[in-house]
Amino acid sequence: MNKNLILKLSPNKRFLGILSVIAILLLIPLTAMQFTNQVKWSVYDFIVAGLLLLFTGLVLEFILRRLTATKHRIIAAIILFILLFIVCAELAVGIFGSPFAGN
Repeated sequence: MNKNLILKLSPNKRFLGILSVIAILLLIPLTAMQFTNQVKWSVYDFIVAGLLLLFTGLVLEFILRRLTATKHRIIAAIILFILLFIVCAELAVGIFGSPFAGN
């Protein structure tokens, strides 16, 4: 198997792949909402999650195009996913708190 298969796909196919992964990931909470009351997402939540995933996918694509060393790609991707996790956690439960919240 060719290890550079991802790089040989046309930009349109990679972008469609990113959009497909985003759609599949957004189907998870949508499906969960049909079976339980524990998941309550609004349209705004889906828009924010979709934009956040789109931004992450496009930045990952940029990383893979610009960095050539595998080690650098892995480190940059790990940093990107850690940032994604931190932003998702902040949006979900507010782990850092708000400086405007009254005590």
